[in-house]
Formats: sequence, C-alpha cells, structure tokens
Amino acid sequence: MTLRATLSALLFAAGTATCTLPASAAPATPAQGEKVLHMFLSTSETGLDPAAASDIATLSLLENLFDPLLRYDYLARPVKLRPNTATSMPEVSADKRTYTFHIRPGIYFTPDPAFKGVKREMTAQDYVYSLTRLYDPSLKSPWSYMFDGKLEGDEVLKKRFSYDTSIPGLQAPDKYTLRIRLKEADNNFLFYMATPATGVVAREVIEAYPGQAGNHPVGTGPFMLGDWKRSDRIVLLANPYSTAVFSATPGNDPEDRQIAAALNGKRLPRVDRVEVKIAEEFQGRMLGFLNNEYDYLEQVPESMTEMVIRDGELKPELQARGMRLSRFPVLQTYYMWMNMNDPVLGGYAKDRIALRRAISLAYNSAEDIALLKKGFAIKAESPLPPNVLGYDPSYRSPVPYDPALANALLDRHGYAKRDEEGFRRAPDGKPLTLTMHSEATVGGRLRDELWRKCLNAIGLRVVFKSDKKTEIIKASRLGKVTMFESNWIADFPDGDNFYQLLYGPNAGRANYARFNLPAYNSRYEQARQLSDGPARQQLYGEMNQLIHAYNPWVPLTHAVSADIRHSWLKNYKRHPVEFTSWRYLDVDVAERARAAQRAR
Repeated sequence: MTLRATLSALLFAAGTATCTLPASAAPATPAQGEKVLHMFLSTSETGLDPAAASDIATLSLLENLFDPLLRYDYLARPVKLRPNTATSMPEVSADKRTYTFHIRPGIYFTPDPAFKGVKREMTAQDYVYSLTRLYDPSLKSPWSYMFDGKLEGDEVLKKRFSYDTSIPGLQAPDKYTLRIRLKEADNNFLFYMATPATGVVAREVIEAYPGQAGNHPVGTGPFMLGDWKRSDRIVLLANPYSTAVFSATPGNDPEDRQIAAALNGKRLPRVDRVEVKIAEEFQGRMLGFLNNEYDYLEQVPESMTEMVIRDGELKPELQARGMRLSRFPVLQTYYMWMNMNDPVLGGYAKDRIALRRAISLAYNSAEDIALLKKGFAIKAESPLPPNVLGYDPSYRSPVPYDPALANALLDRHGYAKRDEEGFRRAPDGKPLTLTMHSEATVGGRLRDELWRKCLNAIGLRVVFKSDKKTEIIKASRLGKVTMFESNWIADFPDGDNFYQLLYGPNAGRANYARFNLPAYNSRYEQARQLSDGPARQQLYGEMNQLIHAYNPWVPLTHAVSADIRHSWLKNYKRHPVEFTSWRYLDVDVAERARAAQRAR
C-alpha cells in the first residue's frame, strides 16, 4: 500500500468527523514503491505563513501547501489563469469592481489538533479571514500592497484592526460564495488571487498557535507537511484530501500534448512524497544532481556551467545518461539596489545622485554576462524582463558601461580628492567607503570580485559583508543595508509587479531601496489604472528615465535559465510565474532504479 493510501485509510477510518494522524507522524523514509520527488531549495526557508513570507524558497513550499482561488494554467502560453478552489472564473460586474467567486464544495483542510478531531471543510469565510490577515499590522505582510486601500470599506481596518470587523469589500454571503468589491477597477486583481499570499488558512489553526502560524502550516493544497528540519530538510506528503484534477490548455509544442495526454482528468498530485533539501552552495547542488540525488536542476549556476555545457549544448556524456537541457527565459530581473536613506550614498542631492550614477556607469554588464553568467543572460535595460506585459524591446538605458564618464562625473561633483591609497574621499574630505552585502556562497564571492573590480576602477573603496540571504533580507527591510544585489521573479506577468518595487509607499517592504520620488509615484499611480497599451507604455518609459536619473537601482541582467532534468522525470514543463511544478510531476520508479544501478 502506498503512503497516500495508508494516510487515506487512517484519516477516514473513523468517518468524516475524525482526523487521527497528524502530519508530524509521517515516516522518515519512503515506503518501497512510493513515488518520491527529490528536490532542493537554494536558500533556507522562513516561516511557512502565506501572509508573511516573501522569499522564493518559502514561496515554493507555500504554493504546494496552500490553495489560492485561482492558479495558472500549467501549459498555456502566453500564461492564463484557471479556477483552483473556485468552480469557475469569477463573475465580474460591468464596472469591473465586483468579483463573485463560487467555491468548490468538498475541499478540506489537512488534519491538525486545532480542529479537535473534526474533518474541517474549507468555506468562503475562510478566504475572508485569510485576506483580512494581510491587513493585520502585527504581521507587517509584504503582500498588503495588493489590497491595502483597494477594498471597499477597508479604511476601518487601518484605523482599528480586528478580525471580526466586516467590510463591504470582502463578504461571504453564503458558505460557498465569496464577493470582493474594489474601490476602483484594478487590471491586476485576478493575478493577485493566484499568488501564494492569498492561499486559504483556517482561523482555528492561526489562533491555536499565537505568533507561530509559520511553524504550523495547515492548508488545503496538493501536499501537506510531513517532516521539517529547519534550514536542512523538508518532506511534503501527498494530501489525501486533495480533490484537484488536472486540466490545461496545451500549445503547439508536442511535449505539451504529451503532458496533457498523460495528465488530463487525473487527480493531483501524481507523486506520494517530495523530499526537499536546502543546498545553498552551487557545487553541492550540481554534484547532487549529477549523482542522481535531485530529479532536476533549474538555472544551472553560472560558476558551474562549464561542468555540464559545452558550446551551448549539454555535454555528450550527460546526454548519454538520458539528461535533457532546456533554455527558459525567466520572468526575472537582477538588480543592485542602493539605500536612498543611507548616510553615505543616499539622498537626492546632486553629489549623491552623481555617486550612484557613477556606480551605475561602472557596472560592466558584458563581463558579468560572459564570465559569470556564461552567456545565459541578457542585459537589463529597465526593470522589466521580456515577456512581461509592458516590456518595450526597443528601450535602451541611457546609462551605459562607461568608467571614464563615471570618473569625470565624480571629479566634477566633489569626489576628486584621493587618500594615500588612491581611493576617493567624500566631498567633505572624509574617507569614503561603500559597504555592499553579499551572499556567503561561491557565487556571492565571485560577484564581490566583479563589483570590487568595477568600483575600484573609478576610485571607490568597497567592503563586503557576507551573510545568509534570509538575514540580509531581514536587515534590508529595517533599512540597515547600504547596497545589495537582489532579483525579482514575477508574482504575476505584468509590469506593475516590477515597477511597484520602487514605489515610495512600498519602502521597507518590496522597495528595499526606499526610493520615494513624487514624480515616480504619481506616474506609477497613473499607470496602474491603465491596462497594457500605448498610454501605459509611455508612463513606463518616463518611469524608466526617472530610475536612470536618480539611480536607486543598477539594473543588471535578465536570466536565461539553463535547466537540466533526468530521464525518469515525467510531465516537466517550467512555468513562467509559478515557482514549482511538483503537483504535476511524475517519476518512473523503475527507470530511476536502473539509473542508480548503472551509477554504482
């Protein structure tokens, strides 16, 4: 009997009113014959709370544990949304302000002692509660921007927050109906309803563990938590309550049709178990994949590219093992942000603008792409990557790589004086040292050396502070980081999701640079009222110019991911927006066993 069958038997043994097996009781090792996915995350997870988490590692787990109302079609390109826990796409009023969702009956939360032995059905009221949590001031949700000030009547939640306060914009008129009314039409609203942050939680669970919701993830998603050793190992088990059935829109790609034929009408997920390890070092990830410890490797690390790729193709010896290489244009922007409140390089005075502009001019994108990214990237001209709504393929940054111009700019704006080592002094004559945070990894050290070379070439001294990315993010939100390289992967495929990273009111949340320029803010507010088209495109162009004028960011690159998968992995197709495809994947257990035998 598989683990899924065993769990189902135990959970339903006492009838629909009992839940006898907590997730923590899952066996530490899989049973013989079980289908197991072997995955890794490149950084440690944080608390598994949909309202609070924002790092990619944690979001990858959350989208498998919790259910938003909508999800993306697995196969459709360009991407499109599909109902998830909703019975269909919502009914939308003529003024595009009221959305009525009908919830699919018979969806249950996974077991937890908070339910006191009752099999707990998910209802529309649970979504009311879950979305209200994004307003909770104690959570400081990084996702509150999606709803704050947008739902009709939500100002009362800002004045005196209470979970028992009812607002006109968020109502459950009956058990399976959710009605959301906006103050103004929002073209991206349905994208929000497909993010992990809007995954449904149960109030009983949140209240049973005050301040510890992230340690007790209880959802309705395709998987549930089995075993969890923080920053080391996470095991997800197929949710025996899952009623999700595959449906998708295949494109012209023959592989799409093959996946659709294999999955259409079948219950999800397809595997019994997902074993996830935290693998922060590039080399460990690569060697683990080559040793058959992981089923696929997305985004081959730049420093490891030559180990597996030659002349742009997978090495013949790896092809002989059945491995397959695919290139994927990620909806992702790498950028180096600078803290606009920092006493060394922040502010809007001309000398500080000149310093940040010089740093931007010193960045050598060609060297970065060729040497560090091994050609698997393109230069970022603006915050938007290709294939995002609003992207302008003809736009070019007015800030090129030009160290000579950077030096002249610094000389002109008060940074001409040098110390005994040849490094520039600040305009007041005091020593000038830039501090850049970086990840404590091989890749982080390589990037440190690139930045050291670029900044030293224009006379700027820089020191590096290495730490785990999760710790740097925490410090960034508190305004304690001067400079750091970040990357943003689209939460939804629209330009708004990227330009909000520099919107003033988002400072300390997604806006790590704390950029707050009225001219930018007003254009952003105008643009978000418009759908994709020439008028919005013009505003985006003006916002780009303001970014390049004040330089809170140095746009770096857009990744072109080199992905490799083993032959036993089935139904794999990378999605532009969702972080994982675990629910759809299957494994050929016999083929994996043969590969393991050959490797001995």
